[in-house]
Parts: sequence; C-alpha cells; structure tokens
Amino acid sequence: FADLVLETWDLHCDRNGREHRTADMGCKQLVVRRGQPFSITLRFSGRGYEEGVDKLSFNVQTGPCPSETSGTSSHFVMTDCPEESCWSAVIQEQDGESLSVSLCSPPDARIGRYSMTLETCTEYQGSSYEIGDFVLLFNPWHPEDAVFMREEKERNEYVLSQHGLIYQGTSDYIFSVPWNFGQFEDDILAICLNMLDINPKHLRDQNRDCSRRNDPVYIGRVVSAMVNCNDEDRGVLFGRWDNHYEDGMSPMAWTGSVDILKRWKKFGCQPVKYGQCWVFAAVACTVMRCLGIPSRVVTNYNSAHDTNANLTIDRYINEKGEQERYSWDKIWNFHCWVESWMARPDLADGYDGWQVLDPTPQEKSEGVYCCGPAPVKAIKEGDMLLKYDIPFIFAEVNADVVYWVVQGDGMQKQSIRSSDVGKNISTKSVGRDNREDITHNYKYPEGSEEERAVFEKAEHQKKSIGEEDEGLHLRIKVSEGANKGSDFDVFAVVNNNTDEERVCRVTLCARATSHNGTLGPQCGLTDPMDIDIEPRAEKRVPLRILYEEYRDKLTQDNLIKVVAVLNDHQTGDVLVAVRDIYVENPPIKIRILGEPMQNRKLVAEISLVNPLAVPLNGCVFVVEGTGLTEGQLVKELEEPLEPQAEAKFRMDLMPRLSGLQKLIVDFESDQLTGVKGYRNVIIAPQPM
Repeated sequence: FADLVLETWDLHCDRNGREHRTADMGCKQLVVRRGQPFSITLRFSGRGYEEGVDKLSFNVQTGPCPSETSGTSSHFVMTDCPEESCWSAVIQEQDGESLSVSLCSPPDARIGRYSMTLETCTEYQGSSYEIGDFVLLFNPWHPEDAVFMREEKERNEYVLSQHGLIYQGTSDYIFSVPWNFGQFEDDILAICLNMLDINPKHLRDQNRDCSRRNDPVYIGRVVSAMVNCNDEDRGVLFGRWDNHYEDGMSPMAWTGSVDILKRWKKFGCQPVKYGQCWVFAAVACTVMRCLGIPSRVVTNYNSAHDTNANLTIDRYINEKGEQERYSWDKIWNFHCWVESWMARPDLADGYDGWQVLDPTPQEKSEGVYCCGPAPVKAIKEGDMLLKYDIPFIFAEVNADVVYWVVQGDGMQKQSIRSSDVGKNISTKSVGRDNREDITHNYKYPEGSEEERAVFEKAEHQKKSIGEEDEGLHLRIKVSEGANKGSDFDVFAVVNNNTDEERVCRVTLCARATSHNGTLGPQCGLTDPMDIDIEPRAEKRVPLRILYEEYRDKLTQDNLIKVVAVLNDHQTGDVLVAVRDIYVENPPIKIRILGEPMQNRKLVAEISLVNPLAVPLNGCVFVVEGTGLTEGQLVKELEEPLEPQAEAKFRMDLMPRLSGLQKLIVDFESDQLTGVKGYRNVIIAPQPM
C-alpha cells in the first residue's frame, strides 16, 4: 500500500458553529462546546482510507506547556466505541477519497484555544499534519458539564442573548438601563481568551493555570479579578466615583461591553477609564457568557459596604440631618454584581446553581481584589465559612444601619428605626423586558423564624426594629415628577399612632449625593418646625427643592439624599428617615421606519427635547446594537440645543442578525449626561 497522503481538509466552521450555537461569533474559526461532537472532513490524494491498513490518530493541545497529566494534551486513535470521559474520534462516513470524522471532547475538558494534528500510519510509514486551531467553550446544554442548565429559555437568555437590562435608581424608584453585552461580536472571544492568558495566576504558573481551566469556579474567580485593575494586573476597567471623568469616559456614558473590551485590547491592556459597579458587572457578564457560563447582572438596592465586618453601619448626623463625621462604611443606593450558574463540587451538596461574582473592587479576597464565586444559597443560610467571601456579601444584603443623632451638647442618641439594607434584589426576566425580584433567593422573609436562625448562625443581632405600631412614625414622600430642570416637593410625613396628642420637632435636609453614598453640598433645608399632631392623625412638613439650588450640585448620578429628623418631646426619642431621590433625565424617543429585515437597510428616527432652562452644548448621540450596527454610530449636533427645543435625526442601519435585537441610544452634553433610551426591533430573516 502507498502512504496515505492528506490533501485538504474542512473543519465545517459554519455547520459546527450552528450546531454548537456559536455561529453568531462569525465563522473565521472553529468554535465548539465541550462534550458535544463536531465533524470534520479529510480528503486524501491518490487513494482513500482503508480500514485495517491505515491507522489514524489525533493530537489536541492547549496552553504553552501541554501535558497529558495536566489534561491540556490528548492523543487518541480512531475508534468505533468512544468513551465519554476522554477525547474520541469516530468515522461518520466514507466517500471515495474523503472521510468524515466526528470528534468529541469530554464534558470536563479544559476550555481555551486548541491546536489539532492528524497522524496517519500505514504499515511502518507515518506522517503528521497540522489541521488547524479551534476554541473549546463550556457547554450549558450538556448534562455532564458543570455549567449545565436545564431550561432552554434560560440558556437563551443567560448564554446566547447579547443584550439586556440593568436595574438602577433607588429602592423607591427602580428603573432599567439597556446594555449591549455583545459576547459574540468580532474579536470579543479572542479578547476574553487573552484575558485568561495575562492573568497573574497564569503568569505565575502557566501549566497549573491551564490545567484548572476546566473548572468554572476557577474561571469565575479569575474573571472577577481581571475586570478591575486594582491589583496592577492589567485589568480591564479603572473604577472612579468622584464625578471627575474628563480624562476618560464617564461610567454613565457606556452603552455596552464591546467598546470597553476593544479599547482595552487596542491600548495594550491598559485599564479603560472609567467604571462603576454596573459597568464592572456587565463586562464580567459578557466575558462569562462568551466562555459559555450562564450569567446575569443583578442589582441590590441599599447595598452595604461593611469595611469592619461587624454587620453594623453607623451613621452620625446632627439635629438638622447633616453628616457629622466621615464613615468608611458606605450604603450604595444600588450595587450590581454578577450571578453565574455552575456546580460546586468543591463544597458539600446543596450549593450548586447561582453563584455571586463581584468584580467591583471593594475588599481584597486572598490578597486580590476579587469576590466570589459565593453560592447564593450560602448567603441565604448564613454559611459564613464557605468559599468564597460569604461574610462580605452577607453584609451587603443584611447589615444594619444605625443613625446616631449628635445633639448640640455633644450627646449622641441612637435613632429608633434603622434603614433597610438589601431590598428589591433585581435582574431582567427570562425572555422579557420585565424585572424579576430575586430577594427571596438571598434572604428569608423579614421577622421569620428562619431569618432569626440564620442571624444566630452568622452571629448577627439584628438591631433594627420592624414598623412601629405605637408611638410616632416618620417617612419621606416625593411629589410626582422629580424631573431634571424642574422644582419638586418632598414631605416628611409624621403619623401619630397613639391615642393622645403629641408634640414634636421636625427638620428636613437635602443634599446632592453620589451612587456610593458619598454626600455632596446641601440643596435644601427647612427650619426646625414644632408641630402637634392629633391622635391617630398624620401631618406633612414640606421642603421644596429648587432646580437653581441643585443644578450645579448634582453629580452625574442624579441623586439627592433627603434626611428627616424628628424629636419626640414626650419621650425624648429621635427618629430618622432617609430617602434617595433620583432626578429623572428626559426620555429619548426612537421610531423605526420601514419593515425590518435581515441585510436590508433600516431607518431609525431618534429625538430628545431639552428640558432645561439653558441651552445644551456639545450634544452627541451614540447608537449601538448587536446585529443592527457595526460597532457604534455617532451623531454630533452642530448647534447648541436651545431650551425646550427638540433634536431629531435619522440614522441608517443594516441589520446583520435576525430575531429580537435592541437598538440602544446614549445622549451626552455639557448639562445633561448619560441619558439612555432603547427600542426592541424584531428583524425578519432574509428570504431564502
């Protein structure tokens, strides 16, 4: 027999990509998921493959120092009866000189970039052919994969969907901003794999790092550390919270992860300026979805950052409601992290499923700014000793906030009621643009037996008391329409839940604040007012917040913190109520003109009205949407936008993908920043 000579081969990038649900990544390379067969065709010259005469075997290798013992290299021969626990190759069909072969990796293979060689052997003559590279990803469709997810609807949302919503605002005013995750866009996969290759664990020990890439727990921890740059580890994003963003992009301005990851690559893995929690979380979500790990962005309202881990956050204010001294402990009006879906074979049973990963740099974990993966179940049960970082996240959703009112004579009084941490924990619903409340995954109902048992286990004495039935009750209400450019009213509402008349003194104070709880200048204050309230009655104390007062004080977070302090003359008790008010940006209107169809021009009409009493200068619209635009489209207005005037323009789009897509718009100017809008567009497939 003559030697068996390989002439050409076909990796069927297109067909394999469709079957492995990676086709949206573009078909410049073969991208497949672990544990699932993929087929290639080999074409020999002169003669075809003869069973019993020719021996065919394959070599696959990943990483800089591949070895069988590390699981980063495998040599396997063609066989009729493949084993699921290792790499295999099976003949599918033979047609003259061409041979179709089905290859399959084990469901716990290392993910990453692989090279593949074919070895042929006839009698004693052998040849070796490099037949190209491929990328192997996690496989949530495979029951034996550690990231297996049962429901198809959930896999579509948490692995395949390239756009979503991120919840922001305050616990009293929840709203969503659109986000373009874009995990299958050009170059994103290469950037994510490069992120794994420059992480410090890889640089320290390449062999060990690559051998652990079969484990989503390990990958999640690496990604959580690499999305921030606080360890000088060439991480993706630089965090900043002080409202000075002139030498970069304001965190409020981003509309998606693709732009950020591409900038990071373009500038040689220098950190991109600037990120805040939702930006860190969204970029981590893109990376995890890209690698095949089901992931979602989650928002926790009134999120505690408890630096000394005593589960109590002390706040000191004077009788006017003004801050008396600085505290390192903070309450964020909201805080975002990622949940990723995976098994936890490293822990006892019962902790598989959603795991918290928090890439925002807050505290170090094992010497590095990263957080998680922490099983959501362990947070709910107060299992503080399990890996990783449960106490920190437990505090984020359970800490007590105690207000101390420092009186004129220096005496400190503890406020009766403390504010609620860990409210309305939210994520986008599966397949719909609605909010799903997942607080029950993190906490037992307030006041329940289970809650008490969890707090005992966590050695946490809850100091805050529930709604008071007797005595006086204090809360803050907002008039309709806290819109940027307008004045609006807030009220301290006092209820007398007793059978006798009560006399008390009430003060209201409003200050601009930032998203991480740092207070800015005052923008409203009432004189202390003595009021008497009939039994079982309610009284309101108003504070008008004027646009001219808050205009130059508001940060880009658009937040005003209102504090009400009540002194009960009968009992000497002090009550404190606190409310974050989000000052709303104007809406962006988006109209789609014509019938949306794949690879056919589509026109979007975009408009916005200036709600302020001053002209807007330097107005820019940025438009993006996976499958609708190639990268970002920018429209700069040549003239200032006068008060109450409308900016309106049309933009041509060429939809590349069919199905539901999101067109996302951001508006920036000197006085109005981070204004967001989006429109869902359903693109009909191109007729065959």
